[in-house]
Amino acid sequence: MSSVNTKFTVKCLVHRILTHCFHQKRNVCKCVHCFRQSVNTTLNSKSPHLSSSAKLTHVALCLDFLVRVRCVMGSLMGMEWYCFAALGILTAFLSFLMDLSVAKLLRAHQWLYSQLEGHCLLQFLCWTLYPVSLSALSTSFSQSICPFSAGSGVPEVRTILSGVDMPHYLSLTNLFAKYVGLICTLAAGSTVFLGKVGPFVHLSTMVGAYLNQLCTVLRGEKEERTEGAMLVVAAAVGVASCFGAPISGVLFSVEVMSSHFALKDYCPCFFAAACGALTFHLLSMWSGEQETLQALFQTSFSEDLPFYPLEILVFAILGLLCGAGSCVYLFCHRWILLFIKTNKILIKVLSTEKALYSAMVVFLLASVTFPLSAGQYMASKLTIKQLLSSLLDSRQWTSQSHNASVVLQPNLCPWSEWIPSGNPYLTLGFFLFMKLWMLVLACTLPLPAGYFMPVFIYGAAIGRLFGEGLAFVSLNGVYLDQDRNPINPGGYALAGAAAFSGAVTHTLSPALLALELTGQSTHAAPILLATLVANALARSGQRPSFYDALSISKKLPHLPSLSSVSPRLSSVPIGKVLGPGGPVLERTAGPTEVQQVLNTCSQTQIPVVDTLGECTHFKT
Repeated sequence: MSSVNTKFTVKCLVHRILTHCFHQKRNVCKCVHCFRQSVNTTLNSKSPHLSSSAKLTHVALCLDFLVRVRCVMGSLMGMEWYCFAALGILTAFLSFLMDLSVAKLLRAHQWLYSQLEGHCLLQFLCWTLYPVSLSALSTSFSQSICPFSAGSGVPEVRTILSGVDMPHYLSLTNLFAKYVGLICTLAAGSTVFLGKVGPFVHLSTMVGAYLNQLCTVLRGEKEERTEGAMLVVAAAVGVASCFGAPISGVLFSVEVMSSHFALKDYCPCFFAAACGALTFHLLSMWSGEQETLQALFQTSFSEDLPFYPLEILVFAILGLLCGAGSCVYLFCHRWILLFIKTNKILIKVLSTEKALYSAMVVFLLASVTFPLSAGQYMASKLTIKQLLSSLLDSRQWTSQSHNASVVLQPNLCPWSEWIPSGNPYLTLGFFLFMKLWMLVLACTLPLPAGYFMPVFIYGAAIGRLFGEGLAFVSLNGVYLDQDRNPINPGGYALAGAAAFSGAVTHTLSPALLALELTGQSTHAAPILLATLVANALARSGQRPSFYDALSISKKLPHLPSLSSVSPRLSSVPIGKVLGPGGPVLERTAGPTEVQQVLNTCSQTQIPVVDTLGECTHFKT
């Protein structure tokens, strides 16, 4: 009976302290003395319920210590900054744990496939049924736990940031279902050819939403603060925690996630993204994957003469090629989305048997990529990371393919998978042709998946093919002047990856991401030029971006660009918008005119224009 009464007294004491700490409009430091008095009063009372004053003393001291710690932390910086740091650290830990789990599952698949060498039928079953099982598990698990967890989640987060209330997309069940489902999707390997960037941005925003609630409690506020700033910061942290690239993560949040980015969110975005990127690199270093804090895809491009001045024009041509390829990809993507929405058979299957649909599509993709058939011309044995690492190799495959000893050692040279017949052009061309429709088809799978990294790798393949062809034209990089450096096809692969992915998403952040992923600042100018040219071509016909097409297909409310929706908006007279007799201030108005307008109108917002004539236009 005494233990029960003691617990009851401790509970009352904790409730009293928390009430003072979180719900009283007083300074926390001033409340410490009141806490001590309440503790001493409770302990010194001769109540029969206090049978163990020592336990109460320890509890009171611990709570007093926590209050003092909170007081010191609050005096150093605002409590929301600690939540920003926690957001970066937690997201990076989740990203590292996901990469570790996926790597183990992929190694298990490769080991099982190698143990069945010599049995063609068993190898085929192992190659196809493993990703089929994981994809079906990802679909069924995510759909049964939370139906909103399928897809990338980026269009939904953009809708939430625009002001639409969608609480189900930020729930804890959605977080759990999307995380487990994404692990199964990534473990299917390059057969399904899907990534994790988009879903991880969604996961980061879910963590940010719960940290925003925690920040509200720590502040002692009765009403929950708006979570818009926290979600904007979480979007940047999601990209930074995937690649260890904080700057491109912030730029991604500015370009993709927010229709109107507030300047006050810049410092929190960079702070949280830096915390996430640093934690991700430290975890990778402590696990043995990296020797030090270096780029995720470290390359070895020549710094003496990375490219010739005339190659700037060639990079611009590569940008045009990537822009044209992005238009084809976006057209196919919009067509397949419309076809799924209108086909009665697919509508029925996707409404009742989503796991069966995923299994059938993945079995088709796995059958095509079987290494003993067409897969040997697509480097199907390589994982997503190995594909990108091999494409960014600075050595020329056309010259290396003549060395038979190198070709026979695929474990030492992953890029040797691209030259099974000694001709890299055939392999790269076949890879681009097959992966185009395979990637478009994989985008229809109802499971958690990202689409940025496959597009990035596809662009790298375009640039690699372009660079290898240029090296062949220049006599395999051997000039009459022996002092010149050969052409680097890896640089063209890096520029192609940034240009194609930037054109698909209508952003420039992939150019900066390419530099942060590889640490190659020497190719900053040609990469940015190729990305700008590809973006100009992709935006020329007022085509929606990849994420805009998803928002339109899902009928999600979004804020389009005013210039793209109404190009003539800048020439509309102000009178047609405001109506006759509306209050208007001229930009050069003095205090008298301002006071007069304020006295004669009752509106809270007054437009300021250049001139007050009938031909007054919006200032763009």
